[in-house]
Amino acid sequence: MIKVLAKSVREYKAASILSPFFVALEVVMECLIPFIISKLVNSIDVAAGATVKMSEIWMYGGILIAMAFASLLFGALAGAFCAKASAGFAKNLRKDLYYKVQDFSFENIDKFSTPSLVTRMTTDVTNVQFAYMMLIRMAVRSPLMMVFSLVMTFVMGGSLGWIFVAVIPPLALLLFLIAKKAMPLFHRVFKKYDNLNESIQENIRGMRVVKSFVREDYEKQKFDRAATDVQMDFTKAERILAWNHPIMQFFFYGVLSTVLFLGSYFILRSNGATSVGEVSQLIVYGMQILMSLMMLSFVFVMLIMSVESARRICEILAEESTITSPENAVTEVENGDIDFNDVSFKYSAAAERYALEDVDLHIKSGETIGIIGGTGSSKTTLVNLISRLYDATDGAVCVGGRDVKDYDLTALRNSVAVVLQKNELFSGTIKENLRWGDANATDEELVEACKLAQADEFIQGFPNGYDTFIEQGGTNVSGGQKQRLCIARALLKKPKVLILDDSTSAVDTQTDALIRKAFREYIPQTTKIIIAQRTSSVEDADRIVIMDNGKINAIGTHKQLLGTNSIYTEVYTTQNKKSNDDMISGGGDNE
Repeated sequence: MIKVLAKSVREYKAASILSPFFVALEVVMECLIPFIISKLVNSIDVAAGATVKMSEIWMYGGILIAMAFASLLFGALAGAFCAKASAGFAKNLRKDLYYKVQDFSFENIDKFSTPSLVTRMTTDVTNVQFAYMMLIRMAVRSPLMMVFSLVMTFVMGGSLGWIFVAVIPPLALLLFLIAKKAMPLFHRVFKKYDNLNESIQENIRGMRVVKSFVREDYEKQKFDRAATDVQMDFTKAERILAWNHPIMQFFFYGVLSTVLFLGSYFILRSNGATSVGEVSQLIVYGMQILMSLMMLSFVFVMLIMSVESARRICEILAEESTITSPENAVTEVENGDIDFNDVSFKYSAAAERYALEDVDLHIKSGETIGIIGGTGSSKTTLVNLISRLYDATDGAVCVGGRDVKDYDLTALRNSVAVVLQKNELFSGTIKENLRWGDANATDEELVEACKLAQADEFIQGFPNGYDTFIEQGGTNVSGGQKQRLCIARALLKKPKVLILDDSTSAVDTQTDALIRKAFREYIPQTTKIIIAQRTSSVEDADRIVIMDNGKINAIGTHKQLLGTNSIYTEVYTTQNKKSNDDMISGGGDNE
């Protein structure tokens, strides 16, 4: 885990090394200061028979001031490098996670879920950042301070130093027991954080639905349950960690009392062999040791909380995309031919049934194919295999005469444009959204694509035209406008295959017909696959594929299927409100 996370340090290695280096120098100064103070106290301890020499006072005073300033400088430098290293490490870690997720296939994303990925890139990274900050500063400072101070206690106090040594084993044992109890609870807490984020994300995304159905109270209760789950486990974990402070305080005051008692005893019994200065500095060193132990306990608490976060982050970084480009990949898609050769597919190896089964379909370049089927008939699953959003479990999917697994992913997906069922626009101008299809597209090309998608007219109606700002998620445009913008964006890719996954469901039938007419006239060489709920959207397709329960039920033209295929006939009858007899005798021409 440490090896995986360490890769994200990169250009901040120097800062990560300099921070503990200056911490070490700061500790040296702080450990020498009590020693010099002891010399200064002894030089003016008249009761012990010392002769006061102003030269010695000035000398020790000057040394103390110089060492104090040096300690301040080293501490400031250590803090500056620590901040730079921890913030830079967190930046790189977020970037590595984000880049990794960008390479994930849909299968990988399905495995982790969106709320979990968001939590890992925010809360978990912040926890690891704080832990890293403590590791390169406090976790270095505390042990060094403890070791140096312990050495000085033996130098100055002899056998009294063993008091501090005796404290460490029982304290370490108690801290270990605390960690053992708390770790499983934090493991559960972060899983519940994912559920909490999911509740928030779902509510915000569906706010219009929530308000239209007046379900605010229900959503509040659902959020309260998720928040209470997090609170309960976090409270249990914090309750265990709370023992850390009283345990440290008990040892702190216990050791301090013991040192004061024995130190006073030795002063009285030694007849001057042990000085007040030595005992007073022994107490100072003892406090430094105990304070170091307390700081270590704080580091320890933070590490316990961050270990689970680090594990979750490493889980993402170690995950390999299930879909990658092969070596010596093909970088050119010759044409829009598509072949499904006995294809079967299921979303996970553990799934009991196939989402698609025994699909055998051959589409010629330039053909227009309509796909009709009920909800859950795997229409979208079928087209997702073409651009390798998922890989077929059995059989082979070919585009341009080559297996899609032979292609470079970028080349394949640039040749297969998909307007997904859930249209997404991003915050920015209309031009910026359209140029997702082609970053180098000219303004004229943008207008041409929008005209084909029947979007130019409403865009020109906006006060700022193509420079109109689109709010996040496209909330300031209608569903039909959003769909047409997404179609225009796909057309700018100049694809060999264009897939419309129910992408005209929010436009009226006349606009839908105009879009299909533009496709026939202006992009005849492009293979067009139209998934639709309305039969009117696919009536003029070269062939219509009927999907049912993950299998191809029938393939044919509108006239061939009308009256011979029960699924198509039922859909058509329902939508056009005609009797079967009228429909069969009329030949089915609707437009």
